[in-house]
Amino acid sequence: MLRQLPMRQRIRTALITVSFLLFPLTMYYFSPYVIIDGAMNGIVAGSAVVFGLMFVASLFFGRLWCGWACPAGGLQEFLVPVNNRPVRGKWAGRVKWLIWVPWMLVIGAMFVSAGGANRVDMLHMTANGVSVAEPSAYFIFYIVIGLFVFLSLTVGRRAGCHTICWMAPFMILGRKVRNGLGLPGLGLVGNSHACVDCRKCSTNCPMSLDVHGLVQSGRMEHPECILCGTCVDNCSKGVIRFTFQTPRQQVIEIE
Repeated sequence: MLRQLPMRQRIRTALITVSFLLFPLTMYYFSPYVIIDGAMNGIVAGSAVVFGLMFVASLFFGRLWCGWACPAGGLQEFLVPVNNRPVRGKWAGRVKWLIWVPWMLVIGAMFVSAGGANRVDMLHMTANGVSVAEPSAYFIFYIVIGLFVFLSLTVGRRAGCHTICWMAPFMILGRKVRNGLGLPGLGLVGNSHACVDCRKCSTNCPMSLDVHGLVQSGRMEHPECILCGTCVDNCSKGVIRFTFQTPRQQVIEIE
């Protein structure tokens, strides 16, 4: 018999499902190429604005977007029953930086060659705001979908988030800035004294993190944590919970 998900996880699953279903409309607002095309013409495209907002939001909410609203995240979680293998190894997390850094350099070079940014166009390359509105756009859409599906089926759960996601670095950097400045933000705290070492938190983590180890270390902070709350809702002892505090307050509370 299938186990009913906790209410919070049902809401989260519904949100990322709707986000994925809307992806044909929204794809160009998350496109790495649209930013380059805009930069070549001195245009700050809609996806550039969206990524900037992700960075700002991550100062206070970390990678909440990834766990609760990302269309690619929704697609990958659909495929977990097909391949529930955890993604291990530091190599996976490094791949996206090998993509992100050259991409950002290209964007900068394009803006320089265009004489700088002269206007903002949220609808750049869309047809009245719709991303997939012509045959060529469908071709791009299915390439993107196929890439994330391939990684999920061959590497493991949410493999695309670990490896090729061009959005994650904005939020990872935002989280690092938040921690460095000591700003209050959404995070997790764990009570290691109440932990019974069942390790359900680690087993069920969609990002394949050693959540149990984080609880024992006294600091529930990891760049790949998407604040989905799966560990919170799968712990029968209530060891892990959400909090909105400064990094220092979170550590003090754990101690």
